Amino acid sequence: MGRNKYPEVTVQKILDAAERSFIEKGYDRTSLQDIITATGLSKGAIYHHFTSKEDIFYYVCDRIGQRNAEVLSKVRDDPTLNGLDKLRAIFKASLQPERQAKMFCMMPYLMDNAKFLATEMRSIFEEVVPGFVEPIIRQGVADGSIHTDHPKELAEAMMMLSDVWINPIVRPTSPEDIAARCAVYNQLFGGFGVDGLIDQEIIDTLADYAHMARHPPLGGEDCV
Repeated sequence: MGRNKYPEVTVQKILDAAERSFIEKGYDRTSLQDIITATGLSKGAIYHHFTSKEDIFYYVCDRIGQRNAEVLSKVRDDPTLNGLDKLRAIFKASLQPERQAKMFCMMPYLMDNAKFLATEMRSIFEEVVPGFVEPIIRQGVADGSIHTDHPKELAEAMMMLSDVWINPIVRPTSPEDIAARCAVYNQLFGGFGVDGLIDQEIIDTLADYAHMARHPPLGGEDCV
């Protein structure tokens, strides 16, 4: 067999098929054979580019993260918004439907997989905070819309609580618990001028995800 002249096309084909299967079935119920069948590639061709199903999953998540980063970058760089408005917009963009719905359909509870949880936390500290949230908070301090002497630490605390404590994907959580945590979250950060960061629309969306995670649809029919 000749060499593959277009390896990047093969990689995208694998990732496209894997993402569809992860969304439809979830990570745990997707097998490597499902990906092989969907792509029409041999097992050897899959393993030429990826070491395991877990390896493929990380690349799929990274690709979703890159798409999300494009949206967040537009908010961060919008010259018409002050720091607080950008912070509200970036929370709305990151906690609302497309990315979160896909991740909910795809992922096991993070508490059941230490590597996935560690990856999420690393992303917070190494990508999300320094790349998006901290610069926005620093702008808010400069324009007077956010009040803190510690923008980096505030950014880290906000993201750790929102992505781990509030996020229903970490462990089974009732919609009522989500609503209560969001209320406490808003109270905690109101003193920094960041009041009402998680609005009712976001609370309702997270509550829906919490219900979905506790009662997953058969066949992924409610997944996007």
